[in-house]
Amino acid sequence: MLDLTYDTPAPKVIAGAKHDWELVIGLEVHAQVATKAKLFSGASTLFGAEPNSNVAFVDAGMPGMLPVINEECVAQAVRTGLGLKAEINLFSAFDRKNYFYPDLPQGYQISQLYHPIVGEGEVLVELGDGTARNVRVERIHLEQDAGKSVHDMDPNMSFVDLNRTGVALMEIVSRPDIRGPEEAAAYVSKLRQILRYLGTCDGNMQNGNLRADVNVSICRPGQYEKYMETQDFSHLGTRCEIKNMNSMRFIQAAIDVEARRQIALVEDGKEVVQETRLYDPDKNETRSMRSKEEAHDYRYFPDPDLLPLEIEQDWVDDLASKLPELPDAKKSRFMTDFGLSDYDASVLTADVTNAAFFEAVAEGRDGKLAANWVINELFGRLKKDDKDVTESPISAARLGQIVGLIKSDKISGKIAKDVFEIAYTSDRDPEEIVATEGMEQVTDTGAIEAAVDEIIAANPAQVEKAKVNPKLVGFFVGQVMKATGGKANPAAVNKLVSEKLGL
Repeated sequence: MLDLTYDTPAPKVIAGAKHDWELVIGLEVHAQVATKAKLFSGASTLFGAEPNSNVAFVDAGMPGMLPVINEECVAQAVRTGLGLKAEINLFSAFDRKNYFYPDLPQGYQISQLYHPIVGEGEVLVELGDGTARNVRVERIHLEQDAGKSVHDMDPNMSFVDLNRTGVALMEIVSRPDIRGPEEAAAYVSKLRQILRYLGTCDGNMQNGNLRADVNVSICRPGQYEKYMETQDFSHLGTRCEIKNMNSMRFIQAAIDVEARRQIALVEDGKEVVQETRLYDPDKNETRSMRSKEEAHDYRYFPDPDLLPLEIEQDWVDDLASKLPELPDAKKSRFMTDFGLSDYDASVLTADVTNAAFFEAVAEGRDGKLAANWVINELFGRLKKDDKDVTESPISAARLGQIVGLIKSDKISGKIAKDVFEIAYTSDRDPEEIVATEGMEQVTDTGAIEAAVDEIIAANPAQVEKAKVNPKLVGFFVGQVMKATGGKANPAAVNKLVSEKLGL
């Protein structure tokens, strides 16, 4: 793996009416565990099912129903911890978090407060400008999701859908290491990328499978450094939590507007009240949801129906040995093995399916050329057609054929675009297209020389101008390419034209 070195980004500074202020941000990301069954029941986790159809008796809080832990949920949490270079706790335990809401039929949520399954880890967040923030992860714990209250189906009643009730969530809690809205969005994006590589969460934010609670506070310049030295939170401002953010754009907007709200309060001599808030994207404002509960408000206690969870180190080691290659390692390998730039490697590894497609195209071929065609031609066309790489009309094998044809000088880059268009729209084999459509590049120097001589003889005035200004050689190259239907080897044409003109 490459030894990549990054500078730490400067914190976001917002100018208030009286002072400059810095932002301090921590995130609690709720990631739905990718399993077929729920955390403590065998009910399906399939999204989009009829309301209240994926509900077992224990999910519905029926008397006498006991939870039974899903081993795969535990394995997925451990894989996630390993992917975040985190400490795996061989001993963990479940607690009851008590609160009352219509979509929580048990009257409590089974979570892990005191003994989470995963301890401290880290996420390296690259920001695209040569800087990166190493965000510390405090813990990951397993917990049940609640159901969903539906308020827009009837003017007088609300409905409850319990399909999500009991679905396993990993709550990934960061330290307050993030210093700006862009960093926060980049952190969630990087976390989502890692989870998708691991296969532990599909990261679908639209379906609610990945959502974030964003804790925002402000402080004067220099105060954050004092907190880092002492770990004393009194150096930081009072934080407010913005709940259930499921959009990178909204995360950034909510942080900015909440920070400015807090700055206005403090500079006006008022106090920021610790509370839970919601972001309204239509009004671009946050509004109070409820006062922030502390742990004692939930009356946590060990769940009496579940024994402490004890796992073996050998089992953890076996899971670790089977982890896939993760984004940072894959990016470094792409840069080393294929000679790609940092930017191209980042684009290709942003999504695990894109990375796999590129590798299939590049296998045994010119990596840089393959990257150029995947990023610029294929991704560009897929974006235009509103498709992703899994829906690509041209396979990796066939795109790889085109790359091979260019590299072997059988077709030029210009002709390759025509071949790509035909293969993309007709599902034809690129080599067959080149053969049957007569698109093979002319590499016979004799034939090219004849065309060059003809063009030079027909344009004596341009010849004289080119001898004075060599940049005009492009005129002759263009004419020869036109005369040969774009089939002449451009490098051979350039060489012959320059030689003939004595340049």
